[in-house]
Amino acid sequence: MPLDLSGKTAFVTGAGSVGEGWGNGKAAAVLMARQGARVFGTDINREALTETGSAMGRENLGGRWSSCQCDATSSKSVEAAVARCISEFGRIDILVNNVGGSAPGDPISMSEEEWQTQISINLDSVFLNCKHVLPVMLRQFEEGGSGGVIINIGSVGSMTFQMGGRVSVAYAASKAAVEAFSRSTAIAFAKKGIRVNTVVPGSMHTPLVENRLARQLGKDDVVKLIAERNASVPMGRMGDAWDVANAVLFLASDEARYITATQLVVDGGLTAARPA
Repeated sequence: MPLDLSGKTAFVTGAGSVGEGWGNGKAAAVLMARQGARVFGTDINREALTETGSAMGRENLGGRWSSCQCDATSSKSVEAAVARCISEFGRIDILVNNVGGSAPGDPISMSEEEWQTQISINLDSVFLNCKHVLPVMLRQFEEGGSGGVIINIGSVGSMTFQMGGRVSVAYAASKAAVEAFSRSTAIAFAKKGIRVNTVVPGSMHTPLVENRLARQLGKDDVVKLIAERNASVPMGRMGDAWDVANAVLFLASDEARYITATQLVVDGGLTAARPA
């Protein structure tokens, strides 16, 4: 089976979904379970994790799934979740850092509290999960295993343009930092059997569009907002969570064994078509 993850354990943060439908973490978790992995999911929203578990059950994947509520910005909470995963599955081969969120604002309009919240959600969460999972992967490598793979979720919002005319300085800065963090961490552990890469999604149609983005942009007409976002992409449509999940699956697989310290942009040509 291509992209086979049998025998591997994936630790996926943000494995729930905001509202009905498929978010990036939920889709990645289910897809990796389909490919044979045991998946341990975390999310701050317990109900969202329950729905991901139900999706696993509908595909007879429940035996490959476990989860716990976790605040990815709390070191103690992350440490406890990692320990529980090890207790249940014995190892962690794949870490997917998918926690994140955006808030509009420039350096004047954004409050200091909102700035710190954005940095914490988008960047601290990546650092803390790596801090507690990397020792597990190092131990596996030193015991003769393959080490592990870390996949961090970035955003084209880290690049030079502002999507939808919205300025989000904290989101842009923190997602750019995630890419730099990934490259630096990849080089630090390249000889220890650990690969680190970033998936960089573009304009995606996930439940966040209806549940958060429409509200932030002040768009009462969600259908019009979706049409505008589709039209902004050279391929003529937004991507979805499965496009992100497939990129995660590839980077997690042995087929990507020589790929580290890089970014995989999943945006339908959006960034190439936008002016710098």
